[in-house]
Amino acid sequence: MFKATPNPPQSGQKSRVENLEAKKLDEAATRALDYYLKPQPSSPPEPDKNQLFIVSPHIDTETLLANASEDLLSISTIAADLADDVDDSRRCVALAISRMADGVQLLVERALDHLETKEMAAPGAKG
Repeated sequence: MFKATPNPPQSGQKSRVENLEAKKLDEAATRALDYYLKPQPSSPPEPDKNQLFIVSPHIDTETLLANASEDLLSISTIAADLADDVDDSRRCVALAISRMADGVQLLVERALDHLETKEMAAPGAKG
């Protein structure tokens, strides 16, 4: 035999304890979701007072990588040009510096490609 009503019947009223527990659970869930889904941007650390040069903490990663790529290209060019003016072991050192800068530039370019791919894949991305 099938019984249509629950045993005991559910009342529309919850006790104060149940309401309080439900409210606490809801607040805890909201805090947890906010923690993971709405992280607060961390404030940039204070620069060291003895530091002569700093990179502005508000510059985005893509801009930093683009500038690093350009600087690496300049280093490689300078080292390759220097290699033409020197002989023997100094030439090898200059060429090694040039090749190392080229390798690091490739790494920076790959990082830029990854950033671009993430931006294209992100929902609401401009394009």
